[in-house]
Amino acid sequence: MTMSVYLSALSVTNLIGRMPAAVAQGIIWGLMALGVFITFRLLDIPDMTVDGSFATGGAVTVMLLLAGMPAWAALLIAIVVGVLTGLCTGFLHTKLGIPAILAGILTQFALYSINLRIMTKANQTASVQKFGMFWENGNGFLVSSLHITQAILVGLVVAAVIVALSYWYFGTEQGSALRATGDNPAMSRAQGIHIETMKVIGLGISNGIVALAGGLMTQFQGTADVSMGRGAIVIGLAAIVIGEILCDAIFSKGCNFAVKLSFIIFGGVIYYAVMVVILWLKLDPNDLKLFTAIIVAIFLAIPQLKARSKSSFARSKKRALSERSDA
Repeated sequence: MTMSVYLSALSVTNLIGRMPAAVAQGIIWGLMALGVFITFRLLDIPDMTVDGSFATGGAVTVMLLLAGMPAWAALLIAIVVGVLTGLCTGFLHTKLGIPAILAGILTQFALYSINLRIMTKANQTASVQKFGMFWENGNGFLVSSLHITQAILVGLVVAAVIVALSYWYFGTEQGSALRATGDNPAMSRAQGIHIETMKVIGLGISNGIVALAGGLMTQFQGTADVSMGRGAIVIGLAAIVIGEILCDAIFSKGCNFAVKLSFIIFGGVIYYAVMVVILWLKLDPNDLKLFTAIIVAIFLAIPQLKARSKSSFARSKKRALSERSDA
């Protein structure tokens, strides 16, 4: 295929038409990234549980919807189950002395079988026309564009609530203790903070938010799959890094905690929009994970490269001043 034929096959209208759905899914993945942010940034724990708890949230939600439970109630129960998965990882880590990353892998590994038990098979479907999202119960939508619009609105409302609650909680005494635990465990212990308890609480909150995102994704797609959370940790890291870099670029003097959390949601939208562009360019879908890894690696490297650049510039300036003074 020549370049002219390839370019003529690309439809900008088609790309624009895909973007609303990308925004809806990006917001949901951004919510998932907020959960990852709590463990990865605040507790300094790379928690692998999220790959399993995301699917657990979806599995619990779809089965409760099929059982006739209202969508909002299904989400609340999904959050509770997600918290329990995080507490399990916390127990393995703090009580049994298993390293955090291995504890997360063990829980994630076990959740695969548990999710199969919950759904009774590898995937389950709950029609969006019948169940709708969050506040819908049996009315649903017949037009896909209306369903996507509702998904965006629901996602924004839920994201605003989660950001507001997180901002409030991490400003409380317990929330501050949790943040201190991640910053300096030794000093936190010396100050009388029970760091094991803080880690368990943080893991529980994180996976509760991740399970909520999994439930919302199930309601948006109308289906839950036992493997739907595969790679969630990488997507969460991508959203975090993209959001933080954009936040620092816009607010050169630094942004406060609530703004940073909001930018993580935005990072999820940017990430998913990039994925849509990659598919629109007719690249092989099998390479999506490769592109995700490349995007994450680039954004993770940017702060380090900027620091090196500033350091090299400072050394060069110091050397030049030294040589000038010697002359």
